[in-house]
Amino acid sequence: MLMRHAKSDLESGARDDHSRPLNTRGVRSAERMGEAIRELGLVPDVVISSTATRARSTAELARIAGGWPSRLILEDGLYGASYPEAIATAARLGGDHERVMLVGHEPTWSQAVNHLTGARCAMRTATCAVIEIQVPTWTDVSTATTGTLIALLQPRHFIS
Repeated sequence: MLMRHAKSDLESGARDDHSRPLNTRGVRSAERMGEAIRELGLVPDVVISSTATRARSTAELARIAGGWPSRLILEDGLYGASYPEAIATAARLGGDHERVMLVGHEPTWSQAVNHLTGARCAMRTATCAVIEIQVPTWTDVSTATTGTLIALLQPRHFIS
């Protein structure tokens, strides 16, 4: 699963891009996506998030609102990562988990979806791409190029 961080607050006065927080809409979207992912039976076993404030907050809010028992791992390398680096992070930290979620940034996530599935999609804020990849272990995911895009979940589908 690849989830883009929710909407950030560009007017927050954050000192740098890495420190930018979520805005009110972003908080609401992250929470609702956490609930929707639970309702759809897609709760990840482990969540690996960029350390950027907006990504970390998205991961934390989704986990709490969704009541996920998932472990959260903060990974510096996901901030500014290329899609091969992001996939390598899943390979390194996925362990023996069946469902792994990476929370991070564009344009990396849309490039990763395209690389893994051939699909082109808009990874808008708080969007979650659910990808099925047939590999024996997460250490083999870096060589996978034939995944299937199972779902593209966007907050606007779940917020009324």
